[in-house]
Amino acid sequence: MPSGDPSSWSVPVSKSAQSTLNPIRRLTDTKTVTNPAKEMISLSIGDPLAYGNLATHPYVIDCLKKNAEIPSKSGYAPSMGYETSRQAVAQYCNVESTSLTARDVILASGASGALELAMCVLLNPGDNILLPRPGFSLYNTIAGCKGFQVKYYDLCADKNWEANIEHMRSLVDNKTRAILVNNPSNPCGSVYSATHLQEILAVAEEFKVPIISDEIYADMTFKGHKFFPIASLTRTVPVLAIGGLAKRFLLPGWRLGWILVHDHGSEALAGVRAGLVALSQLILGPNSLVQSILPDILQNTPSSFFDETMHTLETHARFMHERIAKIPGLTPVEAQGAMYQMIGIQLDKFKEIHDDVDFMRKLLAEESVFVLPGQVFEYPAFFRVVLCAPLPKLQEACDRLAAFCARHASSALPQN
Repeated sequence: MPSGDPSSWSVPVSKSAQSTLNPIRRLTDTKTVTNPAKEMISLSIGDPLAYGNLATHPYVIDCLKKNAEIPSKSGYAPSMGYETSRQAVAQYCNVESTSLTARDVILASGASGALELAMCVLLNPGDNILLPRPGFSLYNTIAGCKGFQVKYYDLCADKNWEANIEHMRSLVDNKTRAILVNNPSNPCGSVYSATHLQEILAVAEEFKVPIISDEIYADMTFKGHKFFPIASLTRTVPVLAIGGLAKRFLLPGWRLGWILVHDHGSEALAGVRAGLVALSQLILGPNSLVQSILPDILQNTPSSFFDETMHTLETHARFMHERIAKIPGLTPVEAQGAMYQMIGIQLDKFKEIHDDVDFMRKLLAEESVFVLPGQVFEYPAFFRVVLCAPLPKLQEACDRLAAFCARHASSALPQN
């Protein structure tokens, strides 16, 4: 056996690894300082199952158990997914402007995996993509890893997080390869009207730039708001729509997502289709057992299950908005869907709170309430809360938040 000094080794890390940073995971996966006298209340990660008060429907579990007994259901699937499973997704997601078939569906390892495929099939290193600000941090994480450039278009808090269309238009150049739209939104909890989506489509049409539409929260809307798949509102703009089981079916750990290719009968995305198939072969597709139950669960999961889930989330959202609006120094933006709410911090109303990250760290250290600072979404002076915890937990979190804000108030502010 060759001998030598282990300390003489120095193995370099790749540029891709050095360029990869997920700010949410950096915060949530790192050991943090909390108040040992108070139980942790985490409102940081969008895992609907974290507290056990929400769960998928028993029918879904029964389908999985049944297919787990069939050896062939656990074998290798085609890299883009079983045809029967892709056809089930096509039928589930069909829109009038595009008659989807199995050919138009690529299955992926969660919506996150689908997003990576969609971005990688459209962009080369040095190309740019327009992303929403605030927006889900994974978009920038993927871009950084792959060498894609990012341009942020602003969302307007005073207009329920609608995109600033003129700002979006101003960002497009000859290196822009896609506009990413997230509706319903993480982190904002906003739901776009058909009119606003058509304004975004007009920009895409003008500059001939395709849309990547992150629709993982499809149909997760509160009363008075309706979800419109962006592809349903155009017969010309190419759209790669992202979906999956994680949120609406409450199955985040099962890692089953998809891409819908909407080319409206044209050949505009012919090369993209072939590229998606090629990229899907990198990991040989998502979990085959979960794929195998898609035809059953997409068609037969009772609608009452979805209604009950949304009733719970809407009840939580209404409570959080009303309660936090009474805390001096905080300005919540009312959620319209999904499972999140963004809350503004009036930093001038607090002493010794330097920014939203400082707010988050001190709130965690003093009150053991964990929220995500707006900076991880490229939007300082805000923080995001997740609405999935049981209502008593949310009530306790708000009580602690109010106490924290009163303790750090720059002057004696009245409590409403």
